[in-house]
Amino acid sequence: MTEPGPAQISAPSLVRWPHPALRQRADEVAEIDAEVHDIWARMIDVMEAMPGYGLAAPQLGIGLRLAVVDASRERGQAVRMANPEIVDASTEPFVFQEASPNLPGGSALISRPKQVIVAFTDPAGMRVRQTFEGLWATSVQHQIDHLEGRMYFDRLSRTKRSMLLKKAGKRS
Repeated sequence: MTEPGPAQISAPSLVRWPHPALRQRADEVAEIDAEVHDIWARMIDVMEAMPGYGLAAPQLGIGLRLAVVDASRERGQAVRMANPEIVDASTEPFVFQEASPNLPGGSALISRPKQVIVAFTDPAGMRVRQTFEGLWATSVQHQIDHLEGRMYFDRLSRTKRSMLLKKAGKRS
């Protein structure tokens, strides 16, 4: 998930919509090894370069269930997740203007649960649960959508989705 606007950059390692990796469910991560740590580091570098609030491995064409999120003001607080899954969500909505560096030029207001509890494997290989709220929750949900082969615009009506894709297509 990125901040829409002119500050957005297109990192060369990002795949562009409609790349097939963006529509496939990512594979489970079997173990947290040096390769996974290297992928997380690369993901954080790309996320910081955008600038963005999160990134999922499929956005780089990597079909693994890996995500990073950092919605902190000061940055440098990235949460690294393997095999994340939402185990509980609030009913209170949080609406945010979402975008993706995989589809430059597009963004839309998306409503998601304001708070989620997510189970994931952390960098030490431990299965943990963490509560995320507000922008953090939105970013985590956005990344989990990517891991499922979904884009933020899939949450729009067919008409709004078509308009967004047409508009983004003209800008790319």
